[in-house]
Amino acid sequence: MIRKLKLSPSRVIALGFVLIILAGSILLKLPISQNEGVHLRYIDALFTSTSAVCVTGLVTVDTAETYTVFGRIVIMLLIQFGGLGFSSIGFGIMMLAGRRISMRSRLLAREAMNYPSFQGIFKLLRSVLLITLCFELAGAVVSTIVFAADYPFWTSVGMGIFHSISAFNNAGFDLMGGMVNLIPYSTNVLMNITTACLIIFGGLGFYVTRELCIKHRWRGLSLHSKIVLTMTAFLIIAGTLALKASEPSLSWLGAFFISVSTRTAGFTTYALNDLTNLSIVIMIILMFIGASPGSTGGGIKTVTLFLAFRILIASATNREPTAFHRSFPHQLAMRSLVIILMALSVVLAATSLICIFDPAFALRDILFESVSAFGTVGLSTGITPALSDASKFTLVLTMFIGRIGPLTVASLWIFKNIPRVSYAEEIVAIG
Repeated sequence: MIRKLKLSPSRVIALGFVLIILAGSILLKLPISQNEGVHLRYIDALFTSTSAVCVTGLVTVDTAETYTVFGRIVIMLLIQFGGLGFSSIGFGIMMLAGRRISMRSRLLAREAMNYPSFQGIFKLLRSVLLITLCFELAGAVVSTIVFAADYPFWTSVGMGIFHSISAFNNAGFDLMGGMVNLIPYSTNVLMNITTACLIIFGGLGFYVTRELCIKHRWRGLSLHSKIVLTMTAFLIIAGTLALKASEPSLSWLGAFFISVSTRTAGFTTYALNDLTNLSIVIMIILMFIGASPGSTGGGIKTVTLFLAFRILIASATNREPTAFHRSFPHQLAMRSLVIILMALSVVLAATSLICIFDPAFALRDILFESVSAFGTVGLSTGITPALSDASKFTLVLTMFIGRIGPLTVASLWIFKNIPRVSYAEEIVAIG
């Protein structure tokens, strides 16, 4: 008798991402996906598919010069599936079809959306699809207007749709060609502001965006939303000021855009090779922090950093960790410290492996690349296409871990419930 295999929600999510990545790599390897005269190696197709599904934006080949319209549509769909999550799209289709959702499916939806409870989960899913449609449609219209000044109408429409989906999902893919990203539009205020707005709202998290649409007063917001909004505003302002101070040649618009994009989107309006080491360090910190929980972005997340700081302050002052006149469980606070430690371990491991595989590159560039991959950012100092296959595969794994989360990856290895055992406490010296 064959026993039915039951996978945990974490394994279902991880397996779903793997299957979509593999399917995407096969589609991108097809001749119909590649421009005439282009020979795409499978490792590059796998890298592109992983980068799209994990909404990263790192590329080993230029998207516009390598892929046909069909290939670009595949990448765009991979970005959409990766940003929303295959489970969100699947449940959206099931709800539209009027199918009944089982309790196990509800558990999967909650896990995929990083939602704290079952209550209102499907209202949130409906809101996610509606919010995504509205933002991406508005972004596509404005982006098309900008591109129409330089490209034929239908070309600008396609570029506008692609750019809007890439920006809202914090993916960082572009169709400019020549690996120039958005540098040609560095002084275009409309393009900069539109892209920044798409990135910000995509990075807030669907729960926060939905709550902002429903509740219009600060007092009515949940603790989670207050933390997300506070941290997002702080990081954008602090990043802008720090980048402007470290790079006087940057305009205020450029510093603002890089501060927004660096946290997880991967668009840039300046050549990163021309930036100072201090600017690179600031960008590495912003990339490592990333976006907010339940969003399309990566990194350790804004709430994680906030809780970690609160518990450190509470420990130093011998008080309970609180925020906005609310306390939070010690288990949640400790979990934030674990996430940061695991994230540092993943980045250091990836950096060390790439140093072994490609010792010719500078440590600064390799570290930047590793953090960019883990934070699903997509920014690069230009070394990605020149990396060896081993380094590319290392970044593939790093992007995957960064997208589904280090704690989720760690939970994949738990095959059975281990009974809890309490032991006698004993004090040890620390610090």
